[in-house]
Amino acid sequence: MTSETEDVTGPLAGVRVLDLSSVLMGPAATRTLGDLGADVIFVEPAKGDRNRTMGSGPVEEFSGIALNLLRNKRSIAVDLKQPRGRQAFLDIAATCDVMITNLRPGPLRRLGLHYEAVRDVRNDIVFCRAHGYPSSSEQANAPAYDDIIQSASGVGDLFRRMGAEPMLLPSLVADKVCGLTIANSVVAALFHRAQTGQGQCIEIPMVDVMRAFVLTEHGSGAISEPPVADAGYARILTPERRPQPTADGWINILPYDHSHYVALFEAGGRPDLAADERFATPIERVTHSDSLYRDVATVLTQRTTADWLSFCEEHGIPATEAATLDELIDQLPIDEHPVAGQFRVIPPPEQFSETPPSIRRPAPGIGEHGREILSEAGYDTAEIDGLIDAGVLTVP
Repeated sequence: MTSETEDVTGPLAGVRVLDLSSVLMGPAATRTLGDLGADVIFVEPAKGDRNRTMGSGPVEEFSGIALNLLRNKRSIAVDLKQPRGRQAFLDIAATCDVMITNLRPGPLRRLGLHYEAVRDVRNDIVFCRAHGYPSSSEQANAPAYDDIIQSASGVGDLFRRMGAEPMLLPSLVADKVCGLTIANSVVAALFHRAQTGQGQCIEIPMVDVMRAFVLTEHGSGAISEPPVADAGYARILTPERRPQPTADGWINILPYDHSHYVALFEAGGRPDLAADERFATPIERVTHSDSLYRDVATVLTQRTTADWLSFCEEHGIPATEAATLDELIDQLPIDEHPVAGQFRVIPPPEQFSETPPSIRRPAPGIGEHGREILSEAGYDTAEIDGLIDAGVLTVP
């Protein structure tokens, strides 16, 4: 972890982001922006954000999730329900380029922190609000979390179409996909502002984002009007699409064209399958995905995982050993947090040749940077102490 005093090299160096979000979607977006060089100011309640206690962690305030999710951020704990807290927030907003929130339209307006109010103190602000449903809909102020949005966007129906009961993906996929959409949209709006000097308000309705995500391939033949086939992409919906057992472990092999199948079945002792009509064309291979995956699985048990990986590399067949979560975690580098001790770092995945992302700050304690942030907003020591005494500002 680099020092917070080092020069920022990321492409968003010099951009300041005010993060009024919670749990995972918004904080995931601002982590991305922070890794890319932005100065992220994380506003949280006096007891800390919920992600601090999501799952276990080495010490109170720092769950395993929070240690990576809150990095590259400075924390300030302000009571926004108090007028002086609201004013402090707006004074900080005046120093920022971007504001991101996942508060619903109603609560945001009741706090007086809606777009128009923030624009009054920073007229070129890029203001992004992300919530469950469009603000123009009857559900605008309905609470929504990942589970709710997965169901509302058809994820559960994918399992039904596979022959199972409706269920959810065992990952906070809606939160994370929407977090990436927030980050992408903010960067696009910053580009527009750089060209025109104009800020704007961005709305990210989670249900719309996930509907687009799911229907990209699963709209399939039903996208045509009138439909030419049922919704759902057959190859993806077969329950046979999964890691396959080998003689000594698990692998995932994806033959992608006719020559791949021929080579695989001949090597697996089933040359009779190599001439099967089900492999003749891409359409046939999709149509017969169920049986093809089963046939592939039957030959893979004849060799070890290492043998098949070597074979697939030689024949250009996409393949990988099926990793476990423990194996993935063991691959992560270890760093030292000043409070939580040693932990595994999830490195930024982006690679830039000229402006590489970096991890400059460890996850902060609740309100750790409150004095510093308000000082940058023009508050003197007496004013900051007054906010603390009034219970508006919480500091360690």
